[in-house]
Amino acid sequence: MSRNRLAAVALAVAGVLFLLYPALRPWADESTAAGALHAMGSPWWVATHLFAMIGFILVPLALFRVDKVAAVIMWIGAGLTLPYYGAEDFALNTLAGKVKDGQSLDLLDLSDSIRYHPAAVATFFVGLLLLGVGAVWAAVAVWRGGVLPKLSGLLFGAGFALFIPQFFTGEAVRIGHGVLMLAGCAWLAFALWRTPDPA
Repeated sequence: MSRNRLAAVALAVAGVLFLLYPALRPWADESTAAGALHAMGSPWWVATHLFAMIGFILVPLALFRVDKVAAVIMWIGAGLTLPYYGAEDFALNTLAGKVKDGQSLDLLDLSDSIRYHPAAVATFFVGLLLLGVGAVWAAVAVWRGGVLPKLSGLLFGAGFALFIPQFFTGEAVRIGHGVLMLAGCAWLAFALWRTPDPA
């Protein structure tokens, strides 16, 4: 299989994973103890956050076929983003499991301590910001490059640029953002699939 087609497969898989992340994530009012316990204690919490993490790994690898600068920016962004996702995924699920087992823990206080730790929030924000910058850089490279269809990077760039704002919305908008991520990755993947590798 050609390198462009391998990159296309990686992007397509990432797009599906970015859709499954919000679509299958357990939704509840996480500002309440019962809601947090329901969401964070679910095995789907772990699975769906893993989906996003795998997507963040696949996208920079695929972008080496589009633009190396964009790939490096997104690689750094993913590296800064993944520790936060790991803590939220595994630590919060473990804490919820302990609360379900009857251990006396204040799940809301502990989860806020993990989620809003200054270093965690800072690296998460910078990482997502770099992912957005890298995706927009890739979209501009596609537009200017003349190899892939000009518009094929547009939704891809928009999806990553909106990654931070979508966290401040509700379930429907976040699932809609997952659809945008799938559409952006799939469109760019389709363009790569149809483009032969350079000689």
